[in-house]
Amino acid sequence: MKEMLWHKHKWPEQVKKSLDYPNEPLYGVIDRTADRYGDSIYTVWSSVGRTFAEVRDSANKIANFLFKQGIKKGDRVAIFLPNMPHYPAVFFGILKAGATAVTCNPMYTAGELNFQLKDSGAKSVFCLDHPKFTPITYEAIKKTDVKTVVVCNVKSFLPKMKAFIGGLLGKIPKSPFYEEDKTFFYDGIMANHEPVPPEVSIDPSEDLALILYTGGTTGTPKGAMLVHRNLYSNLIQIHEWVQLEIPEGSPPHRLKHGEEVFVGALPWYHSYGLTLTMIASAHLASRLVCIPDPRAGDPPLSDLLEEIQKQKGTILHCVPALYAGIVNHPNVNQYDLSSLKACGSGAAPLAPKLALDFEAVTGATLFEGYGLTETSPMSHANPSFKSTRKFGSVGLPIPDTYATVVDMETGETELPQGETGEIAISGPQVMMGYWNKVEETEAVFRTIDGKRYFLTGDVGHMDEEGFFVISDRKKDMVNVGGFKAYPREIEDILFEHPKIAMAAAIGVPRDDDPNNEFVKAFVVIKEGETVAPEQIIEWAKEKLAGYKRPREVEIVDSLPLSPVGKVLRRELRKTELEKRGRV
Repeated sequence: MKEMLWHKHKWPEQVKKSLDYPNEPLYGVIDRTADRYGDSIYTVWSSVGRTFAEVRDSANKIANFLFKQGIKKGDRVAIFLPNMPHYPAVFFGILKAGATAVTCNPMYTAGELNFQLKDSGAKSVFCLDHPKFTPITYEAIKKTDVKTVVVCNVKSFLPKMKAFIGGLLGKIPKSPFYEEDKTFFYDGIMANHEPVPPEVSIDPSEDLALILYTGGTTGTPKGAMLVHRNLYSNLIQIHEWVQLEIPEGSPPHRLKHGEEVFVGALPWYHSYGLTLTMIASAHLASRLVCIPDPRAGDPPLSDLLEEIQKQKGTILHCVPALYAGIVNHPNVNQYDLSSLKACGSGAAPLAPKLALDFEAVTGATLFEGYGLTETSPMSHANPSFKSTRKFGSVGLPIPDTYATVVDMETGETELPQGETGEIAISGPQVMMGYWNKVEETEAVFRTIDGKRYFLTGDVGHMDEEGFFVISDRKKDMVNVGGFKAYPREIEDILFEHPKIAMAAAIGVPRDDDPNNEFVKAFVVIKEGETVAPEQIIEWAKEKLAGYKRPREVEIVDSLPLSPVGKVLRRELRKTELEKRGRV
């Protein structure tokens, strides 16, 4: 790619600007690793490990099964599972059958799952054998094209004695009923099918590997269409980008094949957890610790901290809310988290103080990146060196990625460096478009300087060294007397208050001028601390310009979070407007 501003200042000298990408299907990741590291452990759950060879065989059996069920190239198969050891085999098995995976949030209601199954036209779905999740699946498949439900029980992934006793005592979760005419069992597939996938020709640049639905924050969820090459290229880009500093002063090195331990704390139905943890661990022939619920334990997150200590996790990708939970965990100093080396943060703004507090607790390096479902997901990242990262920014465009800032009205005019507008991205990781939504696809793409750019909906600017700074989502900007206040900036400042654990800011219409707004902040106070709203407002006067200062502060027990840990400002705003009688 041509020389850009971000290449001229703090671009890591060891990182190539342009890369070569394998021209093979995404499932080449598991095949390549199983060929070379077949006896190495891939998934770990409940102290039971499965090797790469075992996971590949399981994926091949699933592909064989799907083919015999009539699944053809291009058909959609849904995954309605938490982060369980079944997941990698199911995901790669779907791809080996020539089908397209549709990942579904395991916390969906029947109605939400029904929409996704119906919209994608899925013909099969994998779900967890569970008193809640299995019945939801049966309800959700009504009036859809789903003909096959594969029920996945946890028993085969438990230690033998624990599985035996759990079975005797009835403690292993299972559904209260099964619809026999359409139900198959994961264990039955493993027992009755050969590990021989069908022969399917895949064009990595054209054939879909994944339909991944956006969160629906701007309306009805849309399915981002990601081809094999989108996801594979992002793996290669990320591996090239992340370089670790050696304390002794030796040259930085990339993450090492066969030596890392990825902590699967983020959900794998989401692009962030799927690409950067589940698939990346297979690419690096490294262990994958399955964490179905990162907030489990008493106090919350205790189980996650215990698994990091026990499995000696080295790589952790989380959202800021989880990092804040770790930092503020009352017993965090009782856990040995020193094995952590490289930790990434994304999906929501990372407050600089939170990053420093986390590093003080663990000794790891925490750096912020940026991306979207539509970009597989990563498009930007801070250098993974403490000396060159830049707090408050989401970093530089990663190899082979072009990024620019365009006007917010048309998205067609590039703005000069330093000016604020909508961020647009072009690169091999950018999606093909939205599933069955031609108009929506056309609305988010522009051709600029001969390249196809995706309009992100995020507002920001590029600084003098090529680092990109996200101000906020277009829809979250607060209009204060004609000035634009950005919630992220306000929240970063509030995080600096010694007694605040979490914070969120929204715009509230003024009673005397509904077209004008003021800033209201919602804050969660650290355990054992007390502070009055008035004290926070007074404290903020020294930190923020007048139009950015919260006029109201409400202390709350918790903030509404999405399943991946994003603070849902829209929920706060909706509740606030309802309370004020404005809905």
